Amino acid sequence: MSFRSGTDVAMNGGGSTLAPYHGKTGSFSVSESDKSGRDFRGKGRLAYVGARYLRHLGNNEWFVKVGPDSPENLLGYNEFDGTYDHDNGALKNWQPHVADWTSSDPSWKGGKGKGLIGALNYLASEGQNVFSFLTYNAGGDGKDVWPFTGHTDRLRYDCSKLDQWDVVFTHAQQRGLYLHFKTQETENDNGTWGLDGGDTGRERKLYYRELIARYAHHLALNWNLGEETTQTTAQQQAMAQFFAANDPYRHPVVLHTYPGEQEQMYRPLLGNASALTGVSIQINWDAVHAETVQWISESTAAGKVWVVANDEQGSADIGIPPDVGWPGYSGAITQDQVRKATLWGNLMAGGAGVESYFGYQTGETDLTLQNFRSRDRWWDYCRHAKGFFDQHLPFSEMSSRNDLVGNASNTNVRYGFAKIGAVYAVYPVSYTHLRAHETKAN
Repeated sequence: MSFRSGTDVAMNGGGSTLAPYHGKTGSFSVSESDKSGRDFRGKGRLAYVGARYLRHLGNNEWFVKVGPDSPENLLGYNEFDGTYDHDNGALKNWQPHVADWTSSDPSWKGGKGKGLIGALNYLASEGQNVFSFLTYNAGGDGKDVWPFTGHTDRLRYDCSKLDQWDVVFTHAQQRGLYLHFKTQETENDNGTWGLDGGDTGRERKLYYRELIARYAHHLALNWNLGEETTQTTAQQQAMAQFFAANDPYRHPVVLHTYPGEQEQMYRPLLGNASALTGVSIQINWDAVHAETVQWISESTAAGKVWVVANDEQGSADIGIPPDVGWPGYSGAITQDQVRKATLWGNLMAGGAGVESYFGYQTGETDLTLQNFRSRDRWWDYCRHAKGFFDQHLPFSEMSSRNDLVGNASNTNVRYGFAKIGAVYAVYPVSYTHLRAHETKAN
């Protein structure tokens, strides 16, 4: 089944009515949720509330995210309808996670989908609460994900494929997994593969309207305008404004760019210059802390604080290494190193959390990963860090105070995070600096 648009995209009530549905009325009752635990339906919509962290509107719980950024082509799955790799690559089968599927879980078409549903079950069992995925990479690295009936037909949408995507998204929300929609890869910014050549015209408006209409009802998600964006400021402003104007739930809108291009891309979008509510930072693993501090500070000074996450860690070859002994990796960077500088680096800066990128020399990579157990130990580190913030810190009331621990230049020597006069956290723990500050405070 497919849908093809007309000559333009109906906006603001435009377009023609669809008999026999036009004019139908009815009613329904809304009662208190009976959901609990990880299920977002027991917490309420996760929203941008003008703070450094997102917040559930039902129970007012603040949100810090941990989970995978890879594989970017998570939806390049051989059990989705109409899915193929137009560059003769191999689609995912998610076979290593079939055993994580249970009989109470969803599937489609006589049992399809068990591998990907099982993969989400595994992530939830490890205490992760987010995963990301491209929804359009036809000209990118994977060349295996798009919502259309074919990779070159941008006006005809594959309804059965998109319904199957929603089975996955719905299950993810029930398992407490936030949906990070990366709406295009850098190769889809403009040129041959770019919607409207990079502008917000008929193709892009239709694409965004499809995403909003089909998936915006989910409670916890963000719209990422593009991975490693190269578009102009005006194009980025128009894209962000389209989501702000047309998403009735006002989900967060963020932007990802290349390492070293944050100044060029982010600064013109600060404050009221755009509808962005946050940034999705890509930077080398040992520069995460300083970069997070900078953009929290910059956005606060501009009058609209951003939710600042680290969603990709360099280098491209490594990122987050697999567990010790996992085949296919012999690099020098260790999980202990990135745990300190990347995971805790973002959190102790007041960042919104970390999504973990898997480099191209790690066996299970940003394109090939099908087994999340390759980072089983890493998920433990992430769960413990998130648990510490949730259970022991009033983190929404705290801010980076590296000056209190002898680190005014925001290096990785140690991090200070404080609610002055009440709670102080130091990482790595330095009792010498703690005692020095207590003496000064007294």
